[in-house]
Amino acid sequence: MRKDSQPNPQNLLALSQKAPVSVLIPVKNEEKNLDSCLQHLRWADEIFVVDSQSTDGTVRLAEEMGARVVQFYFQGSYPKKKNWALENLLFRNEWVLIVDADERIPPELSWEIAQVLEEKKEYDGYYINRRFFFLGRWIRHCGYYPSYNLRLFKHRLGRYEKIPVNGAGDNEVHEHVLLQGKAGTLDQDMLHFAYPSITVWVEKHNRYSTWEAGLEERWRSQGTTSLAQRMADPLRRKRFWKRLYFRLPLRFALRFLYAYLWKGGIWDGRPGFIFCILLSFYDFLSWAKSFERRTTPEGEGP
Repeated sequence: MRKDSQPNPQNLLALSQKAPVSVLIPVKNEEKNLDSCLQHLRWADEIFVVDSQSTDGTVRLAEEMGARVVQFYFQGSYPKKKNWALENLLFRNEWVLIVDADERIPPELSWEIAQVLEEKKEYDGYYINRRFFFLGRWIRHCGYYPSYNLRLFKHRLGRYEKIPVNGAGDNEVHEHVLLQGKAGTLDQDMLHFAYPSITVWVEKHNRYSTWEAGLEERWRSQGTTSLAQRMADPLRRKRFWKRLYFRLPLRFALRFLYAYLWKGGIWDGRPGFIFCILLSFYDFLSWAKSFERRTTPEGEGP
């Protein structure tokens, strides 16, 4: 289905019958985001909200809107939240859709999901593109669009990769889904409102940069694999190029030039300029924290 096409009212009305998919929403203190997220998921047959002991109104809101709430207690190691849910929840549907609380499934995408599940194609999973919004604007460039993620798949066939580095919390954020099967791609986009303010962006990326620094140090200490092995698998290939990128001098300056000029962030106006500066700052934090890990003895301080 083309992006500029619109499902007719009869198709949208058919979604009131509920699409045979179980939705998994990992949360912690997401009261502000969860209402709109759930409003955009009324077409799904089953919704699980997997909570990490929220202290706001997240649980009450989820239950009032008909979602099944399950508590996850992180033990400091694997499994993390999404993999734990995929392993332990009793889904009544074969297909699962992973949605974060700050993401929205618009009607066009919900109709397309219902269509592919009804048609029962040969695929075991589907990649979904995301539109990131920042300072009230869809960031069309900066290297953030397109942004495909494997979010819809047969739950018995998909698990998130394990990257044992502390600092990213109890939920899989950067990890990719490893699918034991064939994946297709959906045409319609989901909407992602991850950064409602610059303050939120900085808070999140302060945590993410700690994770990146730990990942960089882990890769430095690992043995090498052959170039053929690295290039054979798309995920390994991506990690290989990232390892090389970690070693570039002044990579934070290169990140700005890449995002703003090469990837067209200049066409996203002032929000694009600010966004690219923040991306550069994030790379600088990751580099600085990695340097700190290598040069500061553990426990040293005032």
